Amino acid sequence: MHVENLVKMANQIGQFFEAEPDKDQAVKDIAAHLKRFWDPRMRTAIIAHVDQGGAGLMDIVATAVKTQRELLQPAQK
Repeated sequence: MHVENLVKMANQIGQFFEAEPDKDQAVKDIAAHLKRFWDPRMRTAIIAHVDQGGAGLMDIVATAVKTQRELLQPAQK
């Protein structure tokens, strides 16, 4: 999947949770959503994108990926 599509989908999730008045909770909810509904390859790709600057991502989404990285990383075999 192209990173542009991942950015678009992640920003849609961010827009939904951005309405949450508690920003810390919104960040956690974004990460939980990504963990629950994105497959490991997608999560790995969005983490790599954030590591390369996160172009195009909403701030709240980039923050979620950065601060909840351990939750989002696929389990190591």
